[in-house]
Amino acid sequence: MSLFLEFHLIQNFAPSNLNRDDTGAPKDALFGGQRRARVSSQCFKRAVRLASHELELLPAVNRGVRTKKLKDLLVSKLVGRPADEAAAKIESVLASAGLKLKDDGKTEYLLFLGEGEVSALAALIDQHWDDVVVSTEKKSKKDAKAGAPADLGKKVKALMDGGKAVDVALFGRMLADLPQVNQDAACQVAHAISTHRVEREFDYFTAVDDKGDEDETGAGMIGQVEFNSATFYRYAVLDLNKLLGNLQEDRELALSAVQAFALAMARAVPSGKQNSFAAHNPPEFLGVCLRHAAPMNLANAFEKPVAPRRDTSLSAQSIEALANYEGKLAAVYGDARDQWLTLDLSGHWPQARGQAHATLQDLATAVQALAAQVLLAPVASQA
Repeated sequence: MSLFLEFHLIQNFAPSNLNRDDTGAPKDALFGGQRRARVSSQCFKRAVRLASHELELLPAVNRGVRTKKLKDLLVSKLVGRPADEAAAKIESVLASAGLKLKDDGKTEYLLFLGEGEVSALAALIDQHWDDVVVSTEKKSKKDAKAGAPADLGKKVKALMDGGKAVDVALFGRMLADLPQVNQDAACQVAHAISTHRVEREFDYFTAVDDKGDEDETGAGMIGQVEFNSATFYRYAVLDLNKLLGNLQEDRELALSAVQAFALAMARAVPSGKQNSFAAHNPPEFLGVCLRHAAPMNLANAFEKPVAPRRDTSLSAQSIEALANYEGKLAAVYGDARDQWLTLDLSGHWPQARGQAHATLQDLATAVQALAAQVLLAPVASQA
């Protein structure tokens, strides 16, 4: 049975430049024929991951790491082994599994691995330390691969199962050299877009040289930064059954992941240009919906952009528009079993639609309980 846990957020950011394009300007997009502010899905995914790690919402062993410095990580875990020899043996073992290292010791592309996978790989290398033959002389990649026993590469691939890392299970991974350990994401994240039309603005700034001489008048440097301010609609959806499968049917961990994701989604704020703008603005509205038929992104509530009014905020208007559109869409495409949980600071979400909560922690706890009702139910009841 399909089980989708949707997250709908309305979040107004003060003047900021949270996510830049190649020119340094805030990212944007055309939607409904109007220019909108945009924060990419990749940007918010990273913000969610970092928020989860920084707040320690999950144990370290259930987290992931995205890096090219796998060799350095493994060397640091092989405590008591000579660093130079460890580096050579690591390169040989990785080569036996098809993972190549460049001359600087880094992998050819970013790897997304669970902390448990990294630890298990270090333990495997330590266990087979004497079986890996390396030379201190410069060697080719083929020679490096030949230094490890033939079956060691298979063992490396076997232990790369995601390591029950929640962020790997959520966002998936693709390893070009090891396609058999790829993982399809259990979570999809939309690009956040403003609910209204947005124009870019420019901040012309100057900096003064604190040690300037009396005859050195004017600024030590000048420049400009583009920015905007916008009320964003954010959307993400979790496939609960896929999440459970990615976490190797560990239901308790899957439920912990759901609660952690709910907390991290609300706490996640991109870091771009924050030293200049400090736009630390939490969501005005956070709605979570359990869908049984198919997921529904509600961005079309803002195909006609919300317009500024003197008597109410853009956030309040956006929440009202979201509720109206969801009601219209759910009447046609929804399921009678769909359930809403909300945290609304505006008072514009209909009280009769879903269960309201006063604090983020209460909402996250309720989201976990809602997931538990379906993930822990007997298989027969889900048929």
